[in-house]
Amino acid sequence: MAHEPNRRDFLRVGASALVAAGVPALPVAMAGPTIREIAPTADACIFLMLTGGPSQLDTWDPKPDAPSDVRGPFRPIQTKIPGVQFSELFPKMAAIADKFSLIRGMHHTAAPVHETGFQLVNTGHLFGAGPAWPAAGAVVNSLVGDSRNPWCVLPDAALSTGITIGHGQTSGFLHGSQSESARQTISRENSHGRRFEAACRDAIARVSGGARFVTVNMFPTVFDSISWDCHADGGSLATDLNDYRDTVAPSFDLAFSSLIADLDEWGQLERTLVVATGEFGRTPKLNANGGRDHWPGCWTALVAGGGTQGGRVVGASDATASAPKDRPVSPQEFVATIFHAFGFPPETTIPSPAGSPVRVVDANPVRELF
Repeated sequence: MAHEPNRRDFLRVGASALVAAGVPALPVAMAGPTIREIAPTADACIFLMLTGGPSQLDTWDPKPDAPSDVRGPFRPIQTKIPGVQFSELFPKMAAIADKFSLIRGMHHTAAPVHETGFQLVNTGHLFGAGPAWPAAGAVVNSLVGDSRNPWCVLPDAALSTGITIGHGQTSGFLHGSQSESARQTISRENSHGRRFEAACRDAIARVSGGARFVTVNMFPTVFDSISWDCHADGGSLATDLNDYRDTVAPSFDLAFSSLIADLDEWGQLERTLVVATGEFGRTPKLNANGGRDHWPGCWTALVAGGGTQGGRVVGASDATASAPKDRPVSPQEFVATIFHAFGFPPETTIPSPAGSPVRVVDANPVRELF
C-alpha cells in the first residue's frame, strides 16, 4: 500500500516542528527543568510497544455485527467486564480484564507510516527528520533526577520500519538522560514470542530494582518477520491474520496477562504503570489479500496499574472501528497520562537545546482512568 506523498510530507516536518514548538535545531547550553508536581500515583512505568500496529477489530474492539469483510475471521468472547468483548485470540486477558482498562478511541491525523506513530506515542511530539524529541522515559528520568537507574529499551533499541528516521525511543536533546539497550540479556531466547516474554520478565526485575521507566519493543522490525503489521502481502514471512491466530496474539496474551498477574501478586501493580499500544490501528475493511493495512484513524491502547483503575473502557469506536465515536484520545493525551501518573502536569517544562523552557507535552491526561 503506497503512501509516498504522505512519507514526503512526514519527512518535511523535520526541524520546523521543533522550531514551531520553541525548540531550535542547534543545541547550546541548557538550563534546568521547571517542575510543577502533582501527587504521583506511580513510581515506575513499563511501556509495551506493539510494533506494527495491532488491528483493533481483531484484538480488543471486535465488531461482531459488522459485515464479514470488516469484522474479520475471529469471533468475540466475553471478558470479566460486563458487556465488554475481546477477540477470541485473547482468553487470558479476557479473564483478567478487570485488572486493566481500555482506551478505544486512540487516533492521530498524521501520515499513516510507522515512524509517525512511533514518534507520537513515545514522545507526544512529531519531530519528523529534525532533532529528536526525548522519549517519555528520558523525560521522566530527567525530571525525577535518578541517574542511578537509567531508563532502558528492551530487548533492543534498534528498529527497522521502513524510513531511516527517529522512532522517539532515545533521549533526544536531553543528552543527560541516556537509555540503555539490553539485547544481550535475552539473546538466548531467539523466537520473537519468547524474546518478548523474557523482556517483560526483565522489565519487572528492573522496576523492582528501582528503574523508573522500561520500554519493551515486542518486535524489532516489520520486514521479513512476523509482527502486528498484518498486510498479508505475500511471502512466507509476511504477517497475516493466521499469524495473529497462531503466534502473535497468543504470545501477547500470555506475556501481558503474566506481567499484570506477577506485578499484582508481588504488590507492585498499584505503583507500576503498565501501558501498551501500537503506533496505529488497521484498516476497517480487509484488503484483497485478507489482511489489513495502516490506519491511524482508530485503535485501542491498554493501561493498568500506577494509580489507574481497572475494568474501565474510555471512549468507543464507531460501528466499523473506523473512527472514535466518542471520547477520542490523541497520542499526546496518552503520553500526558503517563506524565500525570508520575506527578507531572502538562505545564511541566524541560529545557530546549537553546535552554528555553518547553512543555513536556501539549495535551491533558486521560483523567477518566484515575
